[in-house]
Formats: sequence, structure tokens, C-alpha cells
Amino acid sequence: MSVDRRTFLNLLTSGMALAGAGEMVAEKVTPKTRDERPNFLVLFCDDMTYRTIGGLNNPEVKTPNLDRLVREGTAFTHAFQQGSWQGAVCVASRTMAHTGLSCFHARDMTQKVAHFTDYNLQDMQTWGQVLGMAGYNTYICGKWHLDATLLPRSFQKMGPVGPGMLPSTGAHGDMYNRPAPGNHWNPADETRAGHWMHTSVWDSAKEDRIEHSSELYANHVVDYLKNTAPHQSAPFFAYVAFNAPHDPRQAPQEFLDMYPVDKVEVPPNFLPEHPFDQGDHKLRDEILAPFPRTKHAVQVHRREYYAIISHLDRQVGRILDALEQSGQAKNTYVIFTGDHGLAVGEQGLMGKQNMYDCSMRMPMIVRGPGIKAGRRCDELIYQHSLFATTCDVAGVAVPKTVEFPSIKRLWMGADEPVHDAVFCNYKEFQRAVRTKTHKLIVYPQVSVVQLFDIENDPWEMKNLADDPKMAGLKKKLWARLEAYQKELGDTLPLDHPSTPEVPDALYHD
Repeated sequence: MSVDRRTFLNLLTSGMALAGAGEMVAEKVTPKTRDERPNFLVLFCDDMTYRTIGGLNNPEVKTPNLDRLVREGTAFTHAFQQGSWQGAVCVASRTMAHTGLSCFHARDMTQKVAHFTDYNLQDMQTWGQVLGMAGYNTYICGKWHLDATLLPRSFQKMGPVGPGMLPSTGAHGDMYNRPAPGNHWNPADETRAGHWMHTSVWDSAKEDRIEHSSELYANHVVDYLKNTAPHQSAPFFAYVAFNAPHDPRQAPQEFLDMYPVDKVEVPPNFLPEHPFDQGDHKLRDEILAPFPRTKHAVQVHRREYYAIISHLDRQVGRILDALEQSGQAKNTYVIFTGDHGLAVGEQGLMGKQNMYDCSMRMPMIVRGPGIKAGRRCDELIYQHSLFATTCDVAGVAVPKTVEFPSIKRLWMGADEPVHDAVFCNYKEFQRAVRTKTHKLIVYPQVSVVQLFDIENDPWEMKNLADDPKMAGLKKKLWARLEAYQKELGDTLPLDHPSTPEVPDALYHD
């Protein structure tokens, strides 16, 4: 465990050294009197699907502190991510969030593709960097998982910054292929690494103890809010990125006990296996549970998923309390969101490398000055619009490289469409376009098309692609998908394949 983490920290140190010259560093501007512009506290989670907040859309999940944000702020119920060029969807989503680049431009930038000629890595201004240059005190704690040289450009002050993956192993097998005979991996076992961290890795001056990653990060953020933020004359932009609820989905036993495994609900679109190879059919995420899936296996994984979310929720509560105690709460926008969703047993899948809503959508709640309390906004948005929106709200010029639009008017209560549809993709395997009412998914490599009536079939169980009554809509959505491809620079050709019908009986007992 410690080797990988120390290696990452060494990379960060190298990145800081590289960032020492001139324009790469976001220079702090400290006004002589208190700057009354709003603060931003971004709470960013990993692998959290949208349907996991008790007071909003899933009473099975115990999230009293997120419920508090829902009551006091606005929940954007249809926030999406635009896709990924690799299996680690979080890297793609976070790159779009921090650069504002659309998916294929973000891909080309990170891969330094020759035809990406408009700007390169050194020219990019990141989310934190732009706010820092405008006079904000910028702070990060938690997962980064992007280019190490971008980190010191983006944030002036750092708490513990962790890697993207927290591997867990043990003498009796590991977190994969569970539950299975002979695998005794226990999410509450603090000797199994993963989220169970040795604090000395991050601060050798302190007594070593084992602490959950969510608690470790929350401890540092609480300290920042109580002891640093109140004494700054400039506003702050604090970005707190939890590794939770990404696997290994570990939590203290107290939280596991909240969810007796035989009481956990199995989603209605449960399948023993996805009915066709959607691409990367058995990559790392998918081998967390055995094939074929069983309802018991899904209950085991969802139990642990909900437990780590409830544990994360408690840390969110501690952070919100610290913000109140700092005296800064009334002038702070609190944003809770994540990089993408996760299947955890839906459609026969465990991961996020798919175009179903469970993976395309993430939670997004905003509380702060001028935000309506208890509001639900159902407009289609991209989570990656947060960069432009926070700049807009703060009166900071949005860099011309940022492609996702500000949604400030939606924040402030306007009910007006931003997008008529949203686009999502996964590598060369999948392309999707989704409106408020329908979704078209194309799988070019296996000649499969799916068309779902999301309004009447929110679990995406009835494929209507071959229904003659839907031919006109299918054609319209196909044209919208191709228009998005052209607009975004997606060169993957889409054929018009025939569609094997997926029988409804697959979803039944």
C-alpha cells in the first residue's frame, strides 16, 4: 500500500518543482481588505451513482447530511458526464471538470495527440488555477488522479492528496470475485489496506494509526475551515475529493450493520449477465463479482456500497458543521457532486463503463447565497459546467478554452433548458444521446442498438429499437447523435446495424 502512495507523492513533489517557473503557477492575489466574493466548497466523490441519496431518490440509503443539503439547497437531478477514452472513467470526467474541455479535446490534450493544435497542456488554465489567479485562496484535499504537473498549478495549499486507486489485498484473497468460496475479504478489516490508511504515510510527525480515507480527508478539511479560512482576507476555493465510494468499498462495522445483506433491495433491472458484449465486458470493475451474477452477490456489493456512502455522509456532516463554526457558511457555495455513477448489479454490470443512467449520471446538489432551498431542477446538464459556473458566479472571466457553458441562471432558479440532449461515449465501444424522455445507445463493434423510453421506463428494461412505431424517433435521435459527433470531433463511424431484441423475460425471476 505505502509504496504506491509514496510513489504518487514523489510525483507530486516533482510536479511542484516543475511548476516553479513563471506562468505555470497560479499566483495568489491577496487584497488588503476582506474580499466579499463568495467562497466555494466542492465535495467531490468517486463512483457515486445519482440514485443514492435517501431524502432525494432512495430511502434505502441513510444519508442524513446529504438530505440536509437537499433541504437547504437545489438538487440537479439530471447531471451527466460526457464519456471516457479509457476504462478509468474518473480520469476522463475529472479532466473535463478541471479543464472545461469537451471529451475528445480533453482526450487529445492528455494524450498530446498531434492534431490537437489549438492549445496544449502548458497553455491550459485549470479550474483552481483560474480562481487562484483571480484572488481566491485555493485548497485541495483528497484524490487527484490527473497529471501531477497540473496539481501545483491548480492549488496553492494542499492537505493529503491521494492516488486514484486504493488497492486492497489480504492473505485470504482480495476484493475481487466476491462473494465466492474461499474469499474471506472483509470491508471492516483495517489490516486490508485500501481505504484503511496509515496516517504516518501522510504525516510522519504524527503517531501512526489506521484511519479511513474519508475520515483522513475530512479531518484536514475541518482543520482548514476552522483554523485557516476564517483568517484569510481573500475568499477560498476548497476542493475536497473523496476516494469513496470507489472500491474497495470499506467502512467501519457500524455502517455495514445499517444494511443487513438479506434486506438490501436488488434493482429491478438485475441480470445474471449483460445480454451482449458491450465492450470491455470483463475488465477490472466487472470481475469484482463472479459470473453469472446472483441476487445475493448484488446484495453483498450494494450493502458495502451503501455502507461506505453512509460513512462518507457522516464526514460531509462534520465538514458542514466546521463550515458553520468558521462563520463563513452564509457566504459559501457548497457543491456536492462526483465524477460519474456506477452499475453495482444493474443490467448484469458492476462498473461504470456503460451508457445506462446508473453510470452516466451523478448527484449534484448546490447550497449557498441565492440558491432556492428544497428545489429540484430536472434540466439536462453536464457536471463539467461547474468550472464556468463558479467563475460566472464569482465574476471571474471564463477562459476561452472552456467548452462547457455556465449554468448560473439555473443555479439561481431559472427553469430554462441548457441542452436539448446530452451525449456520452465509451472508447470505441459505445455512443449515446439522451433527451429528457428517450435514449439511443449504439454499440458499433457488435452491431447492437438500444432505444429506451426513459420517461416510462427509467430502469431501461425495454429495448424499443426494433419497434416500427419508434422508427421516426430512432431516426431523429440517430441524426442528433451524429450531429454531436461532428460538433465534438468524434470520428468513430456509426453503421446502422440490425438490433437483436433483448427479451423482457431476462429481467424476471
